[in-house]
Amino acid sequence: MTRPLLVLFFTLLTATIYAQFGNFGNSAPKIKGKVSGIVIDSLANIPVSFATISMRKAGRDKIVNGTLSEEDGSFSFVDVTPGLYDLEISFIGYAAITIDSVETSGKNPDNNLGTVFIFPTDYLLDEVKITAQRALIENRVDKIVFNAEDDTSIAGGDATEVLRKVPLLSVDLDGNVSLRGSSNVKILINGKPSGMFSSNVADALKMFPADQIKKVEVISSPGAKYDGEGSAGIINIITKKENVEGVAGTINASGGNRQNNANVTLNIGKGRFGFTTNGSVFYSLPADATNSFIRTSDAGATLYSLQGTTNTSRLGFNGSASAFYDFNAYNSINASATFRGFGFDQKGQSAGDFGLFTFDRDSEGDNLFSGYDLNLDYTKKFESKEKRELVFAGQLSGNIQNQNNLVEDILPDGSIFRNDDIKNEGDNVELTAQIDFVEPISEGTKLETGVKTVIRNIDSDSRFVPDLGRSNLFKYDQNVYAAYASLNFVVGKLNFVTGLRYERTDIKGDGNEQSQKFSNGYDNFLPNIAVSRAFKNFRTLKLSYSRRIERPSLFYINPFRNLSDLGNISQGNPSLNPELVHQIEMGYNTNVLGFSIFGTGYYRKSTELIEQITSLVNPSELGIDIPGQAEGQISFTTYENVGVNNSIGVNLFTSKTIGKFTFRGGGDLYSYNANGIINGQEVSNSALSYRLFTNGDFSFSGTVKADFFGFFQAPRFTLQGENPSFSIFGFGLRKEFKDWSLGIRVIEPFSANKSFNSDIKGDGFRQVSEFSIPFRSFGINLRYKFGKVDFKERKSKVKNTDAKGGGDQQQGGGQQGGIGG
Repeated sequence: MTRPLLVLFFTLLTATIYAQFGNFGNSAPKIKGKVSGIVIDSLANIPVSFATISMRKAGRDKIVNGTLSEEDGSFSFVDVTPGLYDLEISFIGYAAITIDSVETSGKNPDNNLGTVFIFPTDYLLDEVKITAQRALIENRVDKIVFNAEDDTSIAGGDATEVLRKVPLLSVDLDGNVSLRGSSNVKILINGKPSGMFSSNVADALKMFPADQIKKVEVISSPGAKYDGEGSAGIINIITKKENVEGVAGTINASGGNRQNNANVTLNIGKGRFGFTTNGSVFYSLPADATNSFIRTSDAGATLYSLQGTTNTSRLGFNGSASAFYDFNAYNSINASATFRGFGFDQKGQSAGDFGLFTFDRDSEGDNLFSGYDLNLDYTKKFESKEKRELVFAGQLSGNIQNQNNLVEDILPDGSIFRNDDIKNEGDNVELTAQIDFVEPISEGTKLETGVKTVIRNIDSDSRFVPDLGRSNLFKYDQNVYAAYASLNFVVGKLNFVTGLRYERTDIKGDGNEQSQKFSNGYDNFLPNIAVSRAFKNFRTLKLSYSRRIERPSLFYINPFRNLSDLGNISQGNPSLNPELVHQIEMGYNTNVLGFSIFGTGYYRKSTELIEQITSLVNPSELGIDIPGQAEGQISFTTYENVGVNNSIGVNLFTSKTIGKFTFRGGGDLYSYNANGIINGQEVSNSALSYRLFTNGDFSFSGTVKADFFGFFQAPRFTLQGENPSFSIFGFGLRKEFKDWSLGIRVIEPFSANKSFNSDIKGDGFRQVSEFSIPFRSFGINLRYKFGKVDFKERKSKVKNTDAKGGGDQQQGGGQQGGIGG
């Protein structure tokens, strides 16, 4: 009875708010418009770049919007509500001017002011230094924003290189992302989910070109309106796919000794209609990686070892199209479609030792991941109360994965010990429907409510040739029903955001084995509260509490048994329970002697902690026949709810601009203090980990800019050991011309290769691995822009962040394969 009563409660709450505050369609709301112009030096008759333009309600002192003029002197304010405004234009060396009573209306929403002259107060204009520019990293009350499009050094790279430069985030060698030491993050694209992250997050990020990313938002304490999933926080990647007034586009191409990519974007907008489309391809040149793995007993005897080389190449594409149409001032529709594909081929040769015999291995892998996202949103606004909004949103998302691995093991006498063809095909389809309602109750008070349903159907079909008896078809259904209410209000000088989210989860599995047949359901109440206090000189203090959930996705529960390496076998665990996380966070930002400083401290408690666990097993327990194999010399890796982790951490970020040079730096320090049970034995591990980063830029002139960055992540810990540390250094240089720009990018110029070590200990064994890959890279990037437009961004309201994505893997411990989600 719990779920129906709760859903009924939230539905009645939404209906009551609607009945009290709104009459649909009784009066037309005000359609938003645009104010634009060009700032010109009155004496030299040349454009004034980077002038500050402030917008105020007519006759009032409070600034409601602000912008900087472009290099050609143009400026524009978009999404301007009809009314009267005063504009103030100012710049160093010029007398500030005010333009009174700038009017926009429902009939004439756009107001082009034409040429606006400002007058120099000093004729020695060559001595005036332009220092006004948008910050690369912005610290906001509810999020941290990294403006990636302003960073030269990422040109020609992929999304992992962008995320490595974002405060609070760390990205390891494989591309796995963590936020303040936790990999339980959810990644959105333009505020909505994407099936590309449902299986392996690391591979998905590598196929996402950095040149398509406009900015990255990190939300460490999401409120009730966000899905309960993502216990560490949410990462929202905003792309350059925007809707416009006019016709414009960009062409980007990058080439280098490691990665090559190209993408094209076209934007078309006219009146109430807008359309955007883009397409991209990328190719990673074949590279040889060397690996060394050894497992020893407590007495030091070799149980299993493997050394070899693997050649890998990657090829991928993605394309998207989106459109919006305003039927009238109160009704609008937004639709988008995204298609993607990503594949990589591998060929490897290695030599192995099972202790009792040796062998040579030849292997080939052919992997293809593809998918799509289809979104449709309808938005209704009301003139009776500004900012009241009702949104109906739907999404259909699919992710298809095909893996094919050929493995041949040859004994010293030339006989073939093993010749297997291992295949796994996965199909993940999600259907989402949600309703969101926003009601502004009074000045500074806003109520948000909504309901949401996510239906997931996942199939994983694994086949083994010639032993078809090992084949398995696993079907998994996960349905989530949610309702929420969130209230924003002000008491004195304190700003509050508080809410409650209810989520019901029903899961069902069906496979060939009895352990794969299950049905379960659970209810979760997820409260949150945040309070902030703003002080003078841009100082802010914030305190928050949230409770969140981390459901295991198919990556963790898939029962496909990966037998690519008989010495290291991996398999998902369909019996996993979700993690539950409580987090308290305090943050403070200030300015001291020109240094912008942002710091946070937090405490996070995770129960039902999910970790990768490795143990020794008898091959016969897994139905594997290895000639002469002694008991307990192969490892079996899976995921388990191991126990509880209590983590305390601090984060610090600072930036300083001196003339043309801007420096940024900071780091994280956090504890791992976990205890639990592995294979019936109580275990614990306590350690400190940290991350350091720095980046900056230098403007040689208005058109030439250089960037650099550096990053170090110390080893991260689990109950069984530690994962490798990781570091990276790079820089870039870009020259801007009228319609195009040229840039270079250098990564790790002083290190041709990088090696990564891991150390895992278990009951009766220890295993150490080393993985080395070519890393030094040089690249060149060309950008070309055509057309001239005003941008107006529109986003889907669907945000599926409720499934723990895969990709946080350990080197040498056996990799989870055959992901069908």
